[in-house]
Amino acid sequence: MRSDWDDLPSEVRDAIEARTGAVRRVEAAPAGNHANIASTLHTVDGRVFVKAARKEPGRDGSEVKSLRWEAAINRHVAEHAPRLHWTVEAGGWLVLGFEHVRARHADYRPGSSDLETLAEVIDGLQAMPCPDLLDRRRVDRRWGDPPAGETLKAGHGPAQAEGWAARFPSWAGTDPAHLDAYACAFAERWRANTETNRAPWALEHAAAAGRWADHRLTK
Repeated sequence: MRSDWDDLPSEVRDAIEARTGAVRRVEAAPAGNHANIASTLHTVDGRVFVKAARKEPGRDGSEVKSLRWEAAINRHVAEHAPRLHWTVEAGGWLVLGFEHVRARHADYRPGSSDLETLAEVIDGLQAMPCPDLLDRRRVDRRWGDPPAGETLKAGHGPAQAEGWAARFPSWAGTDPAHLDAYACAFAERWRANTETNRAPWALEHAAAAGRWADHRLTK
């Protein structure tokens, strides 16, 4: 559940305005997850996009951990992502302030020109060395929670989506058995997630993941 800007303690809002100047208007993001608050702040000095997460008693909690990772990796992907300008940690909240970017959601449908742009970004990311901060030993633990984000199945069948992904070395060079195992694990994590999360986007992701796993196991 997203929180309202006014739910932030006054000390957190004061700490943010110390970085941004006075906030004149707040525009909540219409979509997304992994943050209790995601909003564009219209300030006396311009616009800034903020993501904020509330800590749990005695620990960070999943939302705060997600933002910490996002802050840590930002400088490594500066070519492809809005720049992180500052962080604020106060009153039991972690807040990230990013450069504001005018944009739209990518169109993942078959034939969309956005797919070529996406492919260029993926090629660029795959050419980057893995930052030291990403401990490869953590890979197995990453499956403790279901992955999140948009999924390339917007009008693509599983075979069509795989055909598109086959252009990338990381896909083409992977043992098919490993792809099978990944697809099944991915589907199971989303299935388990829907036992407690019945949001439409979660059900959609679970259904897509299930279709992909079925495709992998019946080809």
